[in-house]
Amino acid sequence: MKFASYRVGNEARLAVVDGDHLIDLNKVIPEVPSDVRQALLAGVDLLAAGRRAIEVAGPFARQPLAGVALAPVVPEPGKTVCLGLNYYDHAAESGREKPVYPWFFLRSTTSLLAHGEASPRPRVSETFDYEAELAVVIGKRARHVKREDALDYVFGYACFNDISVRDYQKRTPQWTIGKNFDRTGALGPVLVSADELPAGGAGLRIQSRLNGQVMQDANTRDMIWDVAETIALLTECVTLEPGDVIAMGTPAGVGQSRTPPVWMKHGDTIEIEIEGVGLLVNTVEDEQP
Repeated sequence: MKFASYRVGNEARLAVVDGDHLIDLNKVIPEVPSDVRQALLAGVDLLAAGRRAIEVAGPFARQPLAGVALAPVVPEPGKTVCLGLNYYDHAAESGREKPVYPWFFLRSTTSLLAHGEASPRPRVSETFDYEAELAVVIGKRARHVKREDALDYVFGYACFNDISVRDYQKRTPQWTIGKNFDRTGALGPVLVSADELPAGGAGLRIQSRLNGQVMQDANTRDMIWDVAETIALLTECVTLEPGDVIAMGTPAGVGQSRTPPVWMKHGDTIEIEIEGVGLLVNTVEDEQP
């Protein structure tokens, strides 16, 4: 089952996707919170709610998916945890050996971006890079989880573009500043429930395309730390809560590792596509004064 968050004014509302239409869950089933994170925190069975909404929603409760402005699939995650260097080929192209432990860093909510929106290339840098990633959305509170149980805590998956400002990323030993410019973490377009995909989102083709040219072309089976092991390692340290997001790292082919480097510029279109998950599309616009 697929879900989306869409904008009504300044509010982001949760909808189930039925073909090429959206059904606002809260409008059809008022006991379901209108925000996906709040629905997951409340323990709502969103699969059951989605099935019920599709069954009972009349034509006036449906709106064309193409006609709405989307929000990030989780508009305000409690936390967004990202992995660096989580594909063997990307570690190699970055001039590093396989890390002995995942390179975790965090993204802020203000850094997130929806499908179809423009990402502002910052005035202070020209080193604006793309990164195709699989995003994991947590469905249940998780602490000290065993690897063999970890996938039980996943609600679903989405596409992610971990757009990076490379010169700022390299200014400090930690990557936080280069990964948190406003509206640089694209998340969407839809949230696909885990039951629709292979366990752990493994074995899925993942691509990025810049202005139609394939830049990254890999498979999620090539991750160093898979989804289950990542959740197990994280929950040794922190509590994962419903609505938290984990971005699983990017494969080889990023712009900074090319000769010469390829940086995104004003007017570019960047696409992230993951088999069975979706197609995430954003444009690039120079930041305005």
